[in-house]
Amino acid sequence: MSFFSKLFGSKQPQKPAVEERTVMNLKVKDIVTYDLEDYEVVGKLSYNDHGFKWYAYQLQGASRVIWLSVEMDDELELGIYEKSTLKLHDPLPKEIEFNGVTYYQDEHGTAVVKGEGRSQNVDGAQCRYYSYYDDEDEKALSIEIWGNEVEASTGYDIEEYELKIIAGSA
Repeated sequence: MSFFSKLFGSKQPQKPAVEERTVMNLKVKDIVTYDLEDYEVVGKLSYNDHGFKWYAYQLQGASRVIWLSVEMDDELELGIYEKSTLKLHDPLPKEIEFNGVTYYQDEHGTAVVKGEGRSQNVDGAQCRYYSYYDDEDEKALSIEIWGNEVEASTGYDIEEYELKIIAGSA
């Protein structure tokens, strides 16, 4: 900055600083690279179950849509999920067999959800959620009940180093 700019002020507006992105603060329009493919964050769900919070980011790639699950429990837990063809009805069993894998119910509860981007249609809604894992904790099954609709997704855990994040906005 020149002496005169300091003295008389700059006429150029200051650009807002871009907040460093992490898996805990991704925003719609950010880019996430996973498994050599770029995905745009097109939706974000923020869950709150009596003060316990976690996030699910809808990631749109060139050929598919995946969900990035982010939870800070005792440590950071990340998962990649894809919508499943599994058809279930309420009430859910404690054990579910799907595609040759047996999943066992781990936790469940009710959360209030804040939705952004493509997910804004569920903003303020409440959903019941159920988490299932196989014997080795390698495969996961996530089930959400929105009113009368039961949605299932299959997934697996990943590590933070497997992701690269590029901010899409300030």
